[in-house]
Amino acid sequence: MAETFDRPEIRTPENLVYSKTNVLTDNIMHYCPGCGHGTTHRLLAEVIEEMGIQSETIGIAPVGCSVLAYNYFDVDMQEAAHGRAPAVATAVKRLFPNKFVFTYQGDGDLAAIGTAETIHACNRGENMTIIFVNNGIYGMTGGQMAPTTLPGMPTSTSPYGREVATMGNPLKITELIAQLPGTYYVTRQSVHTPANVRKAKKAIRQAMENQKLNRGLSFVEVVSNCNSGWKLSPVKANKWMEDNMFPFYPLGDIKVNGELVK
Repeated sequence: MAETFDRPEIRTPENLVYSKTNVLTDNIMHYCPGCGHGTTHRLLAEVIEEMGIQSETIGIAPVGCSVLAYNYFDVDMQEAAHGRAPAVATAVKRLFPNKFVFTYQGDGDLAAIGTAETIHACNRGENMTIIFVNNGIYGMTGGQMAPTTLPGMPTSTSPYGREVATMGNPLKITELIAQLPGTYYVTRQSVHTPANVRKAKKAIRQAMENQKLNRGLSFVEVVSNCNSGWKLSPVKANKWMEDNMFPFYPLGDIKVNGELVK
């Protein structure tokens, strides 16, 4: 019999082992392999667990790729009609002002049919958190052009690419809402690398912490790939995102402590 030795546990930043947070259910997520939704879900759930606010959190699920978010978060959840999550969240937060309220929305939900609800909730400065996943496409319904689709970017409804002259410019809704007086913290992050995952988690934590002090609305955009809609492998989709999405939607804080970042 080979000799065995007891080895002490070594924990360094390089070999941390992550376990599943209790704020996520055991339901298997429906998201496509390589999509950023699953990672963003995990980060939000970890923040809720680490803050100890699981029983005090209420989430609003939208219509879109994340329509089934209520199946994955073990917190109180409310489904909202397409685009109406900020309006529903406003009602929830005003009824339960001591709860931590968040919406989790995609670009088709938040920046298209829900543009009015988004802008007015931000302008009013509702004391809640909006998580916005931007992949530049209508992912759930077949890859159609979205308000966030880039110029020249082909989709199922713009197979030759988005033409600005006839289809308009992409909507930088995050920069738009950052101008509104009711927004306190506005940032754009991604989750495609470990370093970016850490930055995104820090941003989500800050956005949730802001509710404690009644500071107004916090808005976290997460630029993600859509490898299925983009017709690319996850690795190539991440590279395309870096080369094309980030120059148009640059990562980083846009508004901090109620002041635009210069």
